[in-house]
Amino acid sequence: MNDLPILEMTGIDKTFPGVKALQQVDFRLFPGEIHTLMGQNGAGKSTLINVLTGVLAHDRGEIRLGGQQVRFAAPLEAEAAGIQTLYQEVNLCPNLSVAENIFAGRHPKKRGAIDWKAINARARAALAALDLSIDVTRSLDACPIAVQQMVAIARAVSVDATVLILDEPTSSLDDGEVARLFAVLRRLKASGMAILFVTHFLEQTYAVSDRITVMRNGTREGEYLAKDLPVDVLVAKMTGREGMNEAMKEDSSGAKLAGAAGAPFLSMQGVGRRGLMSPVDLDVCPGQIVGLAGLLGSGRTETARLVFGAERADTGSMLIDGSSVKLASPRDAVRHGIAYCPEDRKKEGIVAALSIRENIVLALQARRGWWRMLSYARQREMADRYIAQLGIKARDAEQPIGLLSGGNQQKVLLARWLATEPKLLIMDEPTRGIDVAAKFEIMDRVRALCAKGLAILFISSEMSEVIRVSHKVAVLRDRRKVAEISGEGLSEDDVYQLIAGGQS
Repeated sequence: MNDLPILEMTGIDKTFPGVKALQQVDFRLFPGEIHTLMGQNGAGKSTLINVLTGVLAHDRGEIRLGGQQVRFAAPLEAEAAGIQTLYQEVNLCPNLSVAENIFAGRHPKKRGAIDWKAINARARAALAALDLSIDVTRSLDACPIAVQQMVAIARAVSVDATVLILDEPTSSLDDGEVARLFAVLRRLKASGMAILFVTHFLEQTYAVSDRITVMRNGTREGEYLAKDLPVDVLVAKMTGREGMNEAMKEDSSGAKLAGAAGAPFLSMQGVGRRGLMSPVDLDVCPGQIVGLAGLLGSGRTETARLVFGAERADTGSMLIDGSSVKLASPRDAVRHGIAYCPEDRKKEGIVAALSIRENIVLALQARRGWWRMLSYARQREMADRYIAQLGIKARDAEQPIGLLSGGNQQKVLLARWLATEPKLLIMDEPTRGIDVAAKFEIMDRVRALCAKGLAILFISSEMSEVIRVSHKVAVLRDRRKVAEISGEGLSEDDVYQLIAGGQS
């Protein structure tokens, strides 16, 4: 590895209204290395990449590329300087051919016209360098996502990039495709290319990384050689749990429900989807809260979406109330008594322009069908009842939900699904972005529902919250279930150790 960095960022600050996204962040990248950027959601990884590539302008600090100070005003300037970025979603033109995507904007010409024969020959050569042999005249959208990623890399390599940035490139790939991608990255590293890799997968980090930079809450926690950073220490640095003693830990000894015994309402055996989630076994009984624990990218939301039919499983079997079912859509799940409060309430939950009343009745009306309309009087009675039961702070049921606080919007979503009288409620990050008082109020409501026999699948990035409310916890890592634990003595340290070590 070269002694001098090809890229160096020093004292980078970036502030958005009310948020310090980056604070005095330093980062360096050497030729011939794969350097992984690690951190939880909101740590500042994407903001740092956006500053580097000219998507965002930084407020303070310095960026040097090849020893020269640079400040890119747009991504095209960064690309022209030799920095290529591949995002989680492949940013190519699906309606064009493979060859056209590799040489878009720089077509070789002959006698003033595009030389298609040369384009196709060069495209085949670029892909051959990555051990990929496909029909380069084929439309890109006809290729699997793994091939599309390789095409994006071929484009980057063909423009003589010195720095390659990969932002979550493996999120849609299976194990075999990941191994193939990593083999390509190692060859590019050996040729002297500097590679910045962003991922949430711990095993992938150690499989390919030479160096790791850890970010937390908009700051650089530290830079380490991968061989000198044990995985449990990495997890501790990402989560900020280094040196915590018992007196500093949040009390998780609050009264926990006993949980119901008996046959599970939901039983999953080897349920998974290729490229999304490895096969998982999971049982949820009536009157029981089952927590899903893991770092961001571990498969928590993917598991929830498989249970709700938002993603269709291609392996395993599922039993609901003892009967075998196949959930082809959320409509099937709702019909079987499953409800889902999604992680992104603004994008996938609320309809901001509609009233509280309209948002509450939405799922029930969809299940009944529009030919069996709920009367306005029944809608209003239902909305007023849940506003009172859940303590929703609003002027009245006709107030637009978009005007409510985050905590009250979350309560409206909870009311929407309770109106369908579900048997299993999936809650994905139900307390994210709301104040502490609202968090405890919502969770108290949830535990009261559980005491009445409702089965609950609970997801939260706040480990103390998962431990406090769950009767048992399924631990996920790299989109696999690695353990299932329960008991009154369950602690955050137990779960973090399993996340770090992956023991089953």
